[in-house]
Amino acid sequence: MGGAASIKDVARAAGVSVGTVSNVINRPETVGEETRARVRSAIDRLGYVRSESARQLRSGSSRIIGLLVLDLGNPFFVSVARGAEQAARTAGLGVMVCNSAQRLADEADYLALFAEHRVRGVLLTPADAEGSGAAALRRGGVPFVLVDRLVPGLEACSVSVDDVGGGALAAGHLLASGHRRIAFAGGRHRLQQVADRRSGALRALAGHDAVLLDLEVDGLDVAAGRDAGARLLGMLPRPTAVFCANDLLALGMLQAAFAAGLRVPEDLAIVGYDDIEFAAAAAVPLTSVRQPAEAMGRTAAEMLAEETGPGGAAHRHRQVVFEPELVVRRSTLAAPLPG
Repeated sequence: MGGAASIKDVARAAGVSVGTVSNVINRPETVGEETRARVRSAIDRLGYVRSESARQLRSGSSRIIGLLVLDLGNPFFVSVARGAEQAARTAGLGVMVCNSAQRLADEADYLALFAEHRVRGVLLTPADAEGSGAAALRRGGVPFVLVDRLVPGLEACSVSVDDVGGGALAAGHLLASGHRRIAFAGGRHRLQQVADRRSGALRALAGHDAVLLDLEVDGLDVAAGRDAGARLLGMLPRPTAVFCANDLLALGMLQAAFAAGLRVPEDLAIVGYDDIEFAAAAAVPLTSVRQPAEAMGRTAAEMLAEETGPGGAAHRHRQVVFEPELVVRRSTLAAPLPG
């Protein structure tokens, strides 16, 4: 038989109607066991694959949700995707994962692609503070849940972490360890998550004889961390500690410190953020602020499945904010500094 097998081919091979084949696929409990077995045998023998696009046109609903994150090179977002995929599978849904790379143009392109494919809904980490992508989804009538972000005034479900509190945990830990000259690798970055972590650090240092020094970064990856580390080495007097906006920056900072012959934490204490798997496995295990990435992805997907499911009319938007956790490791565990 040339070409892909059709549902009519399956019906002919099994000696049943097309409607019976459809019932076996979509409502198997309505078909007798012997007939079900005959139809499934024909499906396996012919290699029939159901056309999801055709099913979607008939039912008016998709079984695919879109997930658009900021950086798939960051293991944090891989963990978010893993949690979302677990919850989606439980709900009988699939996940299409895309990466905006923090570029608004790429975000807009992927959201348009999701709309073209009539996805059931979208899990979105916006690339800008205003959440313009979320606003576009709202105008198009596409259900969505914000992930790792809370956009004030936007009526939608969201899953986020208290990043202000997380920044305060990181800076407070360094302050308690005796550090008074602390750098922030992240600077005045446009991402709201980074800005919130900086705000939290400033809040923790307020009222103390301490200073937070901004180290601007071009990206949020290991290379940007190495570059920030090289610049930190040229600061006079040099900071005794650095709080990095994420763990990838912290790993790059650690590499720069080693290359310069500095001891961590004796010469430079380092704190990261996210607590990715590599944080604990680094040459000097990194102190980090842990975000429950898988739980965030799982919760967001559950919210979207609820909103777009049979009981969606009763759905009420809610904002879930997880609390961060400071995980102390060797990169800051040194004897307290004098004074």
